[in-house]
Amino acid sequence: MSDPIFFTPNVTLSLGAIAEAAGVSLPEGADPEARITGAAPLESAGPNDLAYMDNARYGEALAATRAGICLVSPRFAPRVPEKTVALVLRDPYRAYAGLLARLHPEAMRPASLFGATGIAPGAHVHPDARLEEGVRVDPGAVIGPGAEIGSGTVIGANAAIGPGVRIGRDGSVGAGATLTHALLGNRVIVHPGARIGQDGFGFAMGPGGHLKVPQIGRVIIQDDVEIGANTTIDRGASRDTVIGEGTKIDNLVQIAHNVVIGRHCVIVSGVGISGSTTLEDYVVLGGQVGVVGHLRIGMGAQIAGSSNVNRDVPPGSRWGGTPAKPVRAWFRELTTLARLAEKSAKDDEKA
Repeated sequence: MSDPIFFTPNVTLSLGAIAEAAGVSLPEGADPEARITGAAPLESAGPNDLAYMDNARYGEALAATRAGICLVSPRFAPRVPEKTVALVLRDPYRAYAGLLARLHPEAMRPASLFGATGIAPGAHVHPDARLEEGVRVDPGAVIGPGAEIGSGTVIGANAAIGPGVRIGRDGSVGAGATLTHALLGNRVIVHPGARIGQDGFGFAMGPGGHLKVPQIGRVIIQDDVEIGANTTIDRGASRDTVIGEGTKIDNLVQIAHNVVIGRHCVIVSGVGISGSTTLEDYVVLGGQVGVVGHLRIGMGAQIAGSSNVNRDVPPGSRWGGTPAKPVRAWFRELTTLARLAEKSAKDDEKA
């Protein structure tokens, strides 16, 4: 069996260009015209590779690296080998991300799996749909009547775009994703298998049975949002479900009807957000956080993974635990429980 490499660099970068992009100067004696042809981890990087380091766990790998150039934070700079050019900066990971995007632009969003340059054979585009020039549609995709898709957007194989859906420019909808009752801005990335705009979970409960409540809202997704694989975002019941610009949502997240998520939030895998809850701008929810309905999580708040939020969270605070509370109170509880458990174990040994 052959061993393909799925991402090969589209360009090479000079050391001078890398230093300029990172906003720092090359060390004395470094050749600004020397070329970097790829990126690799510290332990496998060679003389033509770019690497980075900002975590103490990789100190030994840094000391032994053969990378041609390494982006490194000041505390680890003394451990860079003599033959590796060290670019010392405060946030090497962020600089590395920007350079990696220049080397591998095709890895930034799902691409056409078929290599389509227009509408591929086997795609089903309704005559009343409007696609700007430069839209690529893979086989098996379905685009309904009245849908509008902007130039540069890719619709993956077997994706379904419902009637009247709007998708902006330079976006990507991965294979098998479904979008209905939704408006998407520019540069929105929807990874494979995501479900956007389906029914919210709404029933009028009663002893004789549960009466379904029609969900007549929409999903509004603003510019530069990224939505992970197999994530679901329900359309609003009467109001709209809204995802603010720049927000990044991981795989396997559930966002219920009428939820409003602000700008530049980060929502990690396994999170569930119940209906009509609001996240203000720059909120971070760790993995497997559960949020009950009709709450407000204030701007910049951070919730630790696996926590259960059942009341409003003030702006700028850090909470954790089940039920979630300010981290200092949570840590005190954990410390107290650990001491009680230790005392109980000692008492049992004496008995």
